[in-house]
Formats: sequence, structure tokens, C-alpha cells
Amino acid sequence: MSAIFDFSDYGALLGLVTNSLIAGALLGIVGGLIGFFVMARDLPFAVHGVSELSFAGAAGALLIGFDVVAGSTVGAIIAALLIGVLGPRARERNSVIGVLMPFGLGLGILFLAIYPGRSANRFGLLTGQVVSVDGGQVVELIAVLAVVLVALLVVWRPLLFASVDEDVAIARGVPVRALGIVFMVLLALTVSVAVQTVGALLVLALLVTPAAAALRIASGPLAVSLLSMVFATVSIVGGILLALGAAIPISPYVTTISFLIYLVCRLAGRSRSGRVRSDA
Repeated sequence: MSAIFDFSDYGALLGLVTNSLIAGALLGIVGGLIGFFVMARDLPFAVHGVSELSFAGAAGALLIGFDVVAGSTVGAIIAALLIGVLGPRARERNSVIGVLMPFGLGLGILFLAIYPGRSANRFGLLTGQVVSVDGGQVVELIAVLAVVLVALLVVWRPLLFASVDEDVAIARGVPVRALGIVFMVLLALTVSVAVQTVGALLVLALLVTPAAAALRIASGPLAVSLLSMVFATVSIVGGILLALGAAIPISPYVTTISFLIYLVCRLAGRSRSGRVRSDA
């Protein structure tokens, strides 16, 4: 149990994760917000597809000594553009993602296999690291997430319209295809920075599970978005604080908190539905 929960010297260790806590809070806010649109547009599978190529880009950058965040971003954007351009419809999109996922994962594993550096760096790209964000990376992360947040606010109304009723949006002249590509790029940017904290394999815990939980107890876009941001932030910040000092990666803590929030929301939503039916 000491490897899972070890709070000895906790105060001294807390100062080492200040940057990670800042990064985690920002990522929770933006990830929770974009997660609402991921669910509204039925794109959970796409998150995983983008994360695999983001992982390949990060692993390639690690191998050649390049900036890992930049490599992760390039890989994620390539995946997002391919999915957005080649798979505008759900059936086509799932096929494209199904092709990209094993390719990206295999390429990333190849890069890590021939990487001569520390094994912790290799493992961290897949499962996350509690102390993984330095001062320079915090600035990069803030810049990327600020771009995503501002862009989401700018396209909020037409993107929401296109997500809720695509056919009517097309009839009204909304540029649905262009909005889809823009959203995929914003998703790619979010995924690329999430990989640095929770790892490529468990990005879904931040970009899908909190929004899925919020949808269980709320219905309006604003309420779901706000709850999703709260749930994502609690998951990642709580995961970092629990992982501090432990001998295992951050991702099991983040995913466990995220899943427990979803479970509670699912039970609460079912209980509320039962009361409504009985009152009727």
C-alpha cells in the first residue's frame, strides 16, 4: 500500500509539482469544455485516434531530441486533419480512425524501442508523469490552451448548432464541414498537451468521462459544459495530489477519480429519473 499512498515528506514534494498542478487545472477547464462537444458530436473514438498519433509524434520528438510538446502537437494535428477531411460522416470517420490508431501506436512504440534514454521518459508518454511539466512547458501549455479556449468561444454558437442538428445547420448555410475541421484541430491541440500529463493511453479520462458524467445529471449545454470542466479539473488535480510521492504513474489516480465521478453521476441520474417517473 505504501507504493500507492505514501504521504511521507508530502510537504517537501508538493513544491515539485506546482507547474503540474497549474497545467492540470488549465487542462481540466479546457478539456472539460471541449469534452462537451466531443460527446455532442459523437467523437469519443476520435479522441483515442488522435491521441495515438500524438503519442507517435511525441515519441519521435523524444528520439531525435526535439521538443516533445511540439512533436505531440504535430502528430495530433496530422491525425485531426486526416479524420476531419477523410471522414466527415460517422461511418467513414470510424474507418479512418480504426486505420490510424494501430499505425500511430505501432510507430510510437517503434520510436520508443530505439530511444536510448531513460525508460521513465518512454513510459511517461503512455501513462503520464506527476513531475513532467517545467516552467517553459507551462508557458507553452497556457498559450495552446488559451488559443483553444478563445477559438471555442468564438465558434460556440455555430458549432453547437452543427453538433445538435447537422442537417438543419447545413440548410441554414452554416459551414458544417469547415467547423468540423476546425473543431478537430482544437481537439488535437488539447489532446497534445493532455498526453504530457496523463499519457496517450488515458486521455479519454479527461476528454470523455467528465462530459459523459455531466450529461447524466444535466441537460443544457451551459450546465453540462460547466459540470464537465469541474469534473475534469477535480480528476486531474486530485490525481496529481494523490500520485505525489507514490511509485506508480499519475494515470491510475486520474482515471479512478474520473470513473468514480461518472459512477456517482450515473446513479444520481438514474435515481432522479426514477423519481420523475413515480411522480408522473
